[in-house]
Order: sequence, then C-alpha cells, then structure tokens
Amino acid sequence: MEMNRGLSTSLKGMVSLVKPYWQRIALAVLLSLIVSAINGGLAWLVKPALNGIFIEKNRSLLMFIPLLIFVLYIIRGALGFAHSYLMTSVGAKLVRDIRNRLYTHVTFLPMRHYNERSTGLMLSRIINDAGYLQKVVAHSIKDLFVEGATVIALTIVAFIRRWDLTIIALTVLPLAFYSVGRLGKRLKRVTKETQRKISGITELLTETFNGIKMIKVFGKETPLIKLFEKRNQDFYRENMRATRIVEATSLVMEFVGGLGIAFVIWYGGRLVVEGAITPGDFFSFIAAIFMIFTPAKRLAKVNNGIQQAKGSLERLNEFLILDKEMDGEKELAPLERSIQYKGVFFKYPNSDSFALRDINLTINKGDIIALVGRSGAGKTTLVDLLPRFYDPTEGVILIDGTDIRDVTLRSLREQIGVVSQDVILFNDTVRANIAFGRPDATDEEIIEAARAAYAHDFIMEMPQGYDTVIGEKGVRLSGGQRQRISIARAILKNPPILILDEATSSLDTHAEMMVQKALDSLMKNRTTIVIAHRLSTVRVASKIVVLDHGMIVEEGSHDELMKLNGMYRHLYEIQFATGDELLTEDKNVNI
Repeated sequence: MEMNRGLSTSLKGMVSLVKPYWQRIALAVLLSLIVSAINGGLAWLVKPALNGIFIEKNRSLLMFIPLLIFVLYIIRGALGFAHSYLMTSVGAKLVRDIRNRLYTHVTFLPMRHYNERSTGLMLSRIINDAGYLQKVVAHSIKDLFVEGATVIALTIVAFIRRWDLTIIALTVLPLAFYSVGRLGKRLKRVTKETQRKISGITELLTETFNGIKMIKVFGKETPLIKLFEKRNQDFYRENMRATRIVEATSLVMEFVGGLGIAFVIWYGGRLVVEGAITPGDFFSFIAAIFMIFTPAKRLAKVNNGIQQAKGSLERLNEFLILDKEMDGEKELAPLERSIQYKGVFFKYPNSDSFALRDINLTINKGDIIALVGRSGAGKTTLVDLLPRFYDPTEGVILIDGTDIRDVTLRSLREQIGVVSQDVILFNDTVRANIAFGRPDATDEEIIEAARAAYAHDFIMEMPQGYDTVIGEKGVRLSGGQRQRISIARAILKNPPILILDEATSSLDTHAEMMVQKALDSLMKNRTTIVIAHRLSTVRVASKIVVLDHGMIVEEGSHDELMKLNGMYRHLYEIQFATGDELLTEDKNVNI
C-alpha cells in the first residue's frame, strides 16, 4: 500500500516547507540583518547626540547626526519594504504549492473518501487552512528573522553601554516567554476549532448553492438562514477566543516590559544622579532597552503564529496522509474478447452488509448487457467496479483475462465511457465540455460528435454556438440538451466499453426520444452495459441480468426470462402497461 507523507508540524519540519525558496529567504535574511544593524546604530547614536549636541553644544554634530539619522531611516524603510515583499512572496509561493499538492492528492483519492467527506469540508481545507499558512510565513517567519536579529543587535549595544543594567532589564524576559509559550499551546487548540467552525460554514454554503432550487421549492430559506447564523456565531465565538489569547500575549509582554524598564530607570537614574555614568550613556542604554522590548513583543507573537500554523497543518495532514487510489503497472490493451466478473463480493466502507454477493458474469465484446432490478439491488455498484471507482471486497474482474487491479488506471479508464442520469458538465463552453475527454480534438471532430448525438442543431441556435458558456452543471441547458452534450462527449472519446446508467429516466417524452436516438448512435459497435429503463433497450440487449439484494437471480434474453415466470416477468408486468409506456405506481423498480 502506498504510504503518503503529510506535512511535518514540528518547527524543523515547518522550516523545511520553505526550503525550496531558500534563495529569496537568504536575501531576506541578509536584508533583515542590515535593518537590525541600523536599529542598533540608531540606539548607539543617542549618546553622541545627547552629549555632543545638548551638553557640549557641538555645531558640526548638530548638522551631521540629524542628517545621518534621516539617511538611516530612509535605508531602513527601503530594506524593510524589500524584506517584507520577499517574505510575502515566499508565503504566497508556499500556499500555491501546498494547494497544488492538496488538489492533486484529493483528485487521486478513492471514491470512498468523497462519500465520507463533504465538498465543503474539502474546499475549506484547500482554501482556508492552506491560506492561513501564508500569513504565518509572511509575518511570523519575517518577524522571527528581523526582530530576532534586532533584539541581538540592541542587546549588544545595551551591554556595551552598561552590562549590569542590561542583565537587570532582561531578567524578566524568560518569565514572559514562558507565559507566552503556555498561551501558544492553548492557541493551537483554539485555532483547530476555529478552522473546524469555518469548515461548517463552507459546507453549508456549498450545499445551499448546489441545492438552491430545492431550498426554494420547499420554502427552507428561513431555517437555513437560522442555521447559517448559528454556525457563523459559533465561528465568531471561537475567533474571539483566539483573539483573547493573542491579545493576552501582548498584555503579558507589556506588563513584563513595563516592570523591567521601570526598575532600570529607577536604578539607572540613581547612577546618573550620583555621577557614576553620564546622561548620554544612560539614555543610549535606555533607548536600546526601549527598542528591545518592541521586537521582543513581536517575537512573542511569532510563537502564536507558529502554533496556529501547526493547527492548520494538522488539519491538512488529515487529507495528505490518506492513501491514493491503488494503481497497477500494466498497460491495458483495447478490449478484444470479454469482461468477466468472477466471484465478486463487495461491501461499502463502514457497512455491515454486502452490496454485491457472488457475482459471476461474462460480457463478450460487442454485447449489450441490460441490468434490471429494484432500487438498491446493486446495479450501479456493479458497474462502478468496472472503472475501479471501488475494488471488490472479494473476487476479481478481468478484461481479456487480466485483473483490472494490475493495470494502470489511465489505460483502464481510457477504454470506458459513462453516460448517466446525473450529467456532469462544467462552467465552460459547449466545445470544451464535448472535448473534455479529448482536448486535442479538432473542430470537425467535435461537430461530428455533436451531430451523432443529435446536439448540433440546438447548439447552433445558442448565442455563441459552440463557444457558448453553459453555466455550472450546464444550468443554461434543458435536461435533454445536457444529456446529449454528455453523449457527444462520450462519442468523441470513442471508448470500446460503454456504461449507460439510467441515462433517460428523468427526461420528458420528446427529450427521451432524442436522447435515445443519440444513445443508439453511441452504442453501435461498442460493448455496452445498461442500467435499463426503456423496454426497447431491454429487448435489443444481448443478455438481461436481473439483480436482487446484490445477487444475480436471472439471466437471459427478454423472451427467455418472460417464459421463466420469475422476477423479471414480475418487474415487467409492474412497470409496463403497453409497449414502452412506463407505469409509475412502483417507483422502486427500474428496468
């Protein structure tokens, strides 16, 4: 089984995340060291400015020192801008690459993971959790370099001026950083809960936008608004908990900083009064100490950012550690002989009962196989195993004698086309949707496929023809039009194996007739498995397979099964009154 590596949540692991961008980071670090040196220089200049200008009244220094300070501020501002830009770009690149990695990983997950997790949850992980890391890199790591180097530079200045006062001033910092560390651990837990709450909001928004038609028709706007308000309020509470912890960090640093500076001013002031040190020495020292506590407070918040990043990384890892689809190594050649289900059992994850039981079925090349049975009999599950959306719990599926688990997913799925009742179209042009499986197809091939699917005429009536954007899920098309676009897509792909999953069951009579014509074109010279709905499809099938409770209970042609006087005949008599007319008394039966 493939083992997937997640994102390390240790500090060392987090540093490794930005390793690919080391050149930008190295330049940013160099700039931060220069900025820190300038900060130290500004503190150093306090003594000559105070003694030379205000006490000795040196006119040359009166012109030189202000000009030097102005130049240093300009340089510091320019370097600070460049440093911030570089670190922000590193953060943006990191998030871009993590989102690429997440999207790639998610698209290769087995179908069971999509059934177990909502779309909104996945969106929240890729958008919100990954996006949070940019703030950490752009601000926390930037502060770690800049403010850390600044603290060191200013501490050196303070030590040179008065080492004894520096030790007194800095003895309070360990207590502060210990308190901040404790708060940071709490912040990590709160951050994970905050991200969980925003996931709930994203899930609700996704479900609302996808189901807005049903929400309106059932008049559920008000209950959903109340639910959204509740989830939004829950997020607000968690967000404010995180804010309190972050601000408590500032409060601790202000308390400790004020305590240290107050004592230093009292003690240092006594030394000045007693003549032990000059006012210039003292104010140069006190400037350095004042300047130390500001970056020290920012360093304390760096820990908060790192703890919040750990919370986001842990949530991202919940996806990245999931195993991808198991891929084989062989290339599957085009179907030549048959598809075989041998002793296939299947149960869905977290289910105690089998959806399929002891399925033994042979489908010869060119056959049209119709699957019939009540809802829940296992028809869709049986066809979902063929493109390996799921793998059998027991047994094997063979194509020309090769276990499909031994072949590459790409070579397997290239041979299979699917047209289902639930048509999946994309918010793109008609042309792009038809060419989805063959993006290199020519315009002539796309038009030919549309003609074969009886779609060309209505496409040409659209505002921009084949360049018309059809909206999300093809919302600007009718049900029959969406289905014919889907069929044109399958025709263009030209797969040797075709799966039709109740492709006409939700259409009106006219649309169903047009779609059935398109399906007849699509089914020519292909091996076809149909979850049957129309009587005409059942009658043209090479073989009808009757499923009940996940088992094959009958097989044969229409006439053969009618003579058996078994389940097929019972289903047939329930559903069909005359010819192809579908009765609606029993909604739980599909033929």
